[in-house]
Amino acid sequence: MNARSKPDAKAQMPAGKALSAVAAAKSTTGDSTQTIVAAITGAIIEHRLAPGAKLTEQKIAAIYGVSRTIVRQALFQLARDHLVTLEPARGAFVAQPSVEEAQQVFAVRRMLEQHLIEAFCDKATASDFRAMRAHLKQEQAVVGRVDVTGRTRLLGDFHVLMAERIGNHVLAQILSELISRCALITLMYQSSRAAQHSSDEHVDILKALEARDAPKAKALMEAHLLATESSLLYHPRTSSADLAQALGSYAA
Repeated sequence: MNARSKPDAKAQMPAGKALSAVAAAKSTTGDSTQTIVAAITGAIIEHRLAPGAKLTEQKIAAIYGVSRTIVRQALFQLARDHLVTLEPARGAFVAQPSVEEAQQVFAVRRMLEQHLIEAFCDKATASDFRAMRAHLKQEQAVVGRVDVTGRTRLLGDFHVLMAERIGNHVLAQILSELISRCALITLMYQSSRAAQHSSDEHVDILKALEARDAPKAKALMEAHLLATESSLLYHPRTSSADLAQALGSYAA
């Protein structure tokens, strides 16, 4: 058999195994991309990365031991979710929401969460209420320790958990994305003394829900979101952060 007719090793691989190998490669790439997406999203939510922070492809690739192509895929996904902006010839940066965008995000949240309150009040079971009370216990413990990182995540998770508990996963996903954008907004515009009463407001909302008092719960949720927005100073505040330090815990 001459060199030209020598069968290729890949050609001899059974079709099933070949497809499995391709699928495994795609899965590994996808997993790496999602790991980076989750890490950067988490760093933004927990205020480890500030609006305007530079996201250098090469540094992120080195932190996670992946190719720049995988990092680029993650950054494109984050840009689609409005958490990152991609600037030609400059690279990727954590987004810096404008005042108008901030106001629109809160307006959309108020509309969605009015529906969420009605649905939760109608569908929630005893098990759902136990889960919500357990979450609030975690919230208040973190607030008591002045754990800014944990507090920021848990306060946002309260809203997402309500949607998840009643099985509305589409609404949970939308709220999760909006709350991630809110984390950027509060980091840019919120005073350091604001948002200390959010967990107490969550307690009041849950009490109204447990009483199946939808109108009161809706009014409390509306007031809760309006209070959060009213605490925004709408004077941008930004700061720089070292990428390795901001993403270190996630990389580990």
